[in-house]
Amino acid sequence: MSTPAQKKNQTSRTPGEAFVWLSSMGLALGLIMIIFLLGLILVRGLAVFWIKPVAEITLLATDTGGNEVAEVLAGQIVRRQEKADTASVGGGGADADAIMEWQLFVANKEVNGISFRFVDAAAVKAVTYPDEIMMVERIASGRVIGRPVHLELAEGGVITAGDPEFDEILSANLAEMNQRRIKIGKIERDQIGAINRKLEKLRLKEKNLTTTGPAAAKTRASIEESRRELEKAYTELAAEARALRDLQTKDQFVYRLDTGAERRLPTGQLISFVYPNRIGFFGRVGLFFSRIRDFVMENPREANTEGGIFPAIFGTFAMTLIMSVAVMPFGVVAAIYLREYAKQGPLVRSVRISVNNLAGVPSIVFGVFGLGFFVYLVGGTIDSVFFSDRLPTPTYGTGGILWASLTLALLTLPVVIVATEEALAAVSRGTWEASLACGASKWQTIQRVVLPASAPGILTGLILAMARGAGEVAPLMLVGVVKLAPTLPLDLVPPFVHLDRKFMHLGFHIFDLGFQSPDAEAAKPMVFATTLLLILLVVLLNLGAILFRNHLRRKYAAGTF
Repeated sequence: MSTPAQKKNQTSRTPGEAFVWLSSMGLALGLIMIIFLLGLILVRGLAVFWIKPVAEITLLATDTGGNEVAEVLAGQIVRRQEKADTASVGGGGADADAIMEWQLFVANKEVNGISFRFVDAAAVKAVTYPDEIMMVERIASGRVIGRPVHLELAEGGVITAGDPEFDEILSANLAEMNQRRIKIGKIERDQIGAINRKLEKLRLKEKNLTTTGPAAAKTRASIEESRRELEKAYTELAAEARALRDLQTKDQFVYRLDTGAERRLPTGQLISFVYPNRIGFFGRVGLFFSRIRDFVMENPREANTEGGIFPAIFGTFAMTLIMSVAVMPFGVVAAIYLREYAKQGPLVRSVRISVNNLAGVPSIVFGVFGLGFFVYLVGGTIDSVFFSDRLPTPTYGTGGILWASLTLALLTLPVVIVATEEALAAVSRGTWEASLACGASKWQTIQRVVLPASAPGILTGLILAMARGAGEVAPLMLVGVVKLAPTLPLDLVPPFVHLDRKFMHLGFHIFDLGFQSPDAEAAKPMVFATTLLLILLVVLLNLGAILFRNHLRRKYAAGTF
């Protein structure tokens, strides 16, 4: 039997104990869901870069005459799954193969029409992994899977696939083609682009000439002479680029499909090749990291389903930094005024209520406001005052990274204001009184004592603002983000920083791949990889802010409770 003291202790522990367990179960469930979600994104995202072996599958099907027909299909086995209509094949009582299907990555989009194909597991009669099967990555139309036949060189000679030096010669040829492709890009993007910018300046200069007389005629003659020189240089560079492009089509790579048909490709269209069934584990690991590097550093290709996402990474990073620089001063100044200078009353209370309510406004509403205020009103005014000679082509009167950053700054402004007010309130009154007693004014106290002491709390608000702003997509669709923008807002062209340019964003890239891609199956792996990268970018940005906040917290620990 329990003693009265034990019964008293049991009774004292009972009230509220169920709620404690309920709260802990909710926390554990939330952590499990987060870990599962992050684990799924990590596994599916990294699987994109791990090369799978290519299987040669023999399928048996029955034609209209009742005869069995064999079909050979080469591709990577992506996954094995149950059919969506298992009821039509007997449900759970049917044979296991009868209700299963395989998803294969068959590549060769121009031949198959699609990159992925589903086959019945019951139709699979044989699966082999030949060493001679090659996977080739090319600039357009996706990847190629087939057997190499020979390489036709422009200077004469045919190198067959059985030649021991075939792979080495093909690698050297692709390296030469890649270097030539880079040279073509520099000519067309840098040199011809510089000429186009100079021609545009001459056009605007000529357009602004409103006077007549000898001086104006001399200026027009000078403009015309400069234009002729630039057009001559343009013609020479265009001819050089055209000649280099012609060289890209001279050498031909011939390969054989799984159907037995032979096809040829100019080696200038190829990027790299690999034998998936030959390389060992360490070779796959090296290729894994090489693919990650290319994914991070290259521009997208093939409707964003191939290549890399460097412009989207740079755009997300630059937009988040500009947003942080814009939101911090306004948020801190507004919080200082509301906390220390505004006379507390119904008006200030209504302002605080409005600020708190702004945090719950849908983000697309901020996008519409940014489009109307920043793009049409502010940008249109800037164009009419400073860039009137370029109208009707807008400069700032259209979406750009500046307007997108300011729109997200407004979106995250309530978070910074509330966090800053809480940080200011956390500074002890003793610190205030000590500063004022030493003869400092109120503003000197705020500037030199209170703000440094409350900096960790202010940075907490900035961290929350960065986390939300980096992941927003809806408002950006109205104020500057686009599907493809390989030209970065930062380059070596004066004035070097181009805040009027449109940009790419990782969040919008995920949306575009997931819902607007012409090849949904090919885009699905890229969705996970891009999502993983977006999470890592947000974590890195927040981690930097957290480390800086902790440094300030240790430095000014004596100024807070």
